Amino acid sequence: MKKIILSALLAFALMQTQAQDVGLSFSYFIPRNGYFSTPISPFSIRGLGVNLNQFIAIETGASLYRMSGLNIIDLPFESKEALLGPNFTLFVPVELVLQFQGKQVEFDIKGGGFFFYGFDQKLNYGNIDRAIRNFESWQVANANLRYKNNPGFGYHFGAEFTFHVTRQFGISLESNYLMGSAKFPLTGNYTGGTLNDPLETIAVDYKDAKVDFTGFEFSIGIIFSGR
Repeated sequence: MKKIILSALLAFALMQTQAQDVGLSFSYFIPRNGYFSTPISPFSIRGLGVNLNQFIAIETGASLYRMSGLNIIDLPFESKEALLGPNFTLFVPVELVLQFQGKQVEFDIKGGGFFFYGFDQKLNYGNIDRAIRNFESWQVANANLRYKNNPGFGYHFGAEFTFHVTRQFGISLESNYLMGSAKFPLTGNYTGGTLNDPLETIAVDYKDAKVDFTGFEFSIGIIFSGR
């Protein structure tokens, strides 16, 4: 699936680079109840697309993130710390852009949907065990879980400010708020208890668990214009 998506993006870029600006960006993601994450440079290409008219465009792109940690939601217990990570995540947005262009500056309002897929996933057992201890009111807990990975989807909105140094080169600052999730069912068990009581082992089947892909994305990029 990842190869198909990347091949489609490259083909789209080759067809449309003369119709729309192309950008190379450095994006940073601050997830809700997760850890600050950065892209794997130079695997972040954004702003591929086509102008529908002077004011409206469609854009896409791709970023490969090294996620430090994301949260898992829809569990019987909650955590303010990341329960998943680190991992690698492919992020592909598709957005409608409303463009306000001046002589040297441009302000864009963006909104649309996105696809993401995490791979090389790792559970953060330290935070999971801590959340279970708080949930069960235990003193010790040790989880042994298995997961089923799935692609995720969501939607986002944001804005971009671009300063054109020349007609062919510009610098952009962009911020987006992302709201997405991916099914991530967990099965297995956890063992624990208090020091004065026998340990218990409880089987779990968290079929509704999801990776929480919610947070702010900030990008700093350079724009190559076909004007």
